[in-house]
Amino acid sequence: MNAQAIVPETTRDALADAIRQVNGLVLGKSTQVDLAFACLLAGGHLLIEDLPGLGKTTLARSMAATLGLSFQRMQFTADLLPSDILGVSVYEQDQRAFRFHPGPLFTQLLLADEINRAPPRTQSALLEAMAEQQVTIDGTCHRLPAPFFVIATQNPTDLAGTFALPDSQLDRFLIRVELGYPDAEAERVMLSGESRDEMIARCIPVLGTDEVLSLRRAAANVHTSPHLIGYVHGLVQQSRKHPGVRVGLSPRAGLALLGVARALSLVRGDDHVAPETVQAVFAPVAAHRLVVDGDGPGAEERAREMLGAVALP
Repeated sequence: MNAQAIVPETTRDALADAIRQVNGLVLGKSTQVDLAFACLLAGGHLLIEDLPGLGKTTLARSMAATLGLSFQRMQFTADLLPSDILGVSVYEQDQRAFRFHPGPLFTQLLLADEINRAPPRTQSALLEAMAEQQVTIDGTCHRLPAPFFVIATQNPTDLAGTFALPDSQLDRFLIRVELGYPDAEAERVMLSGESRDEMIARCIPVLGTDEVLSLRRAAANVHTSPHLIGYVHGLVQQSRKHPGVRVGLSPRAGLALLGVARALSLVRGDDHVAPETVQAVFAPVAAHRLVVDGDGPGAEERAREMLGAVALP
């Protein structure tokens, strides 16, 4: 199915304008911005692992302001409880009943800041929300707003006071990226320009909730040829037998790879998924799902090796 025919031209133009506006706020990170939009349109969640002060919060706030999404920021700390995120039922004397008070999770874009500073019990409170777009409190199911998109930031695990995310939690993140330091030109522009906070406060939404949901449906229908699907399957199979990899990719990871490739094709204005697009998203989608031997290259390098081991269609 042709994505260009599904999405009205005005919506496609608005998507391009939205990406351009975020790139004007998060300078020199066009690849990461494209991946963030692809992650949202693929219906997943984004994990950003990097040092403080490199623009992680700016990216989240810029996307929320540009897309007109409700936004909450949650600072994860060692004493954070699951109820601090999900909400709590409080007995109200006048009603003689418990009333649920939603937590900050009930928003369209949640910034889970420094998620790996919270203990595992609190981290796991996000599992149902991220997988099912709902939470269950005292036996009652509460639906989350649509779209529901989590951008979590994570400090490098060698920093003091961090708890490694369990594999089940990592797998809920569709993409993991690093921002890194800006290039010299982008950093000079930031130093000589006005505050990012003031610029974000003046942002006018370019898209809205209905358009984002429409783009999600369109992303799921971007054309993929049988040869392209065979290529994705070959990469998944290679991950399970690749030297130095103890645990390869699951079938769900293969679906995630295909979904992100479709969404990135839509972000880039393509009407089909090309093998080069799969290659562009493979490491961000696959690396955090691989379990590699500790005495060899890391997961990112192993993912790049796999791309070289599987022939292009």
